[in-house]
Amino acid sequence: MAAVVTALLLGMTACGSDAGAAVRPADAPAPSTAVDQTAKSALAGLIVLPTGFVPDPQNTTGPFSSETYLENYSAAPALDRALLLNAGFAEGYRATRLSPDKKKRYVVQLFKAESPAKAKILQAGFWRQETRNHPFRAPGALSNAHAAYDSSTEKNEAIAEASVVAGSLVALLTVRQSAPLGTTIHPDTALITTLAAQQKARLTSKSS
Repeated sequence: MAAVVTALLLGMTACGSDAGAAVRPADAPAPSTAVDQTAKSALAGLIVLPTGFVPDPQNTTGPFSSETYLENYSAAPALDRALLLNAGFAEGYRATRLSPDKKKRYVVQLFKAESPAKAKILQAGFWRQETRNHPFRAPGALSNAHAAYDSSTEKNEAIAEASVVAGSLVALLTVRQSAPLGTTIHPDTALITTLAAQQKARLTSKSS
């Protein structure tokens, strides 16, 4: 297990760099410090959501355990199981929201690890599962943005994402949008940058 986690950490790039940032940020709605209180979980009050975005009826908001995460959200269950076990994962929380025009989906996932050191290892493990070579400037966070053709939906897709750590908590944030072929779209790096900063500030405040 230790070997799996160690391998994930090899070649980890520095966060917050402008290198490879070939996408333009879209205009972002002003985020707020609104919280989700739909479930009885201490982590619910730590979630930052964008102003004006509405509940997403097709995606779950609420707490998750390691098993429910692996069953419902993980793209690599065997690998994620090892990461969560190594991190001493205690509990998690996930919230999803849609933009008012329903074109953008925001997802934030929060993981509580056993210690700050293990939280950093968990963050690195999640981040290295995919090729992320288009970072943008997001102080204090890992970041990536890309636009590509999605063969499963036959549409263009743009994704902006970030990851922050504060104490024993890891947050993964994503803004995803799609458009018909022939339509140019850009990852909303402006929105994700602001949300990542606010999310880290809230987690840091609560951790202290």
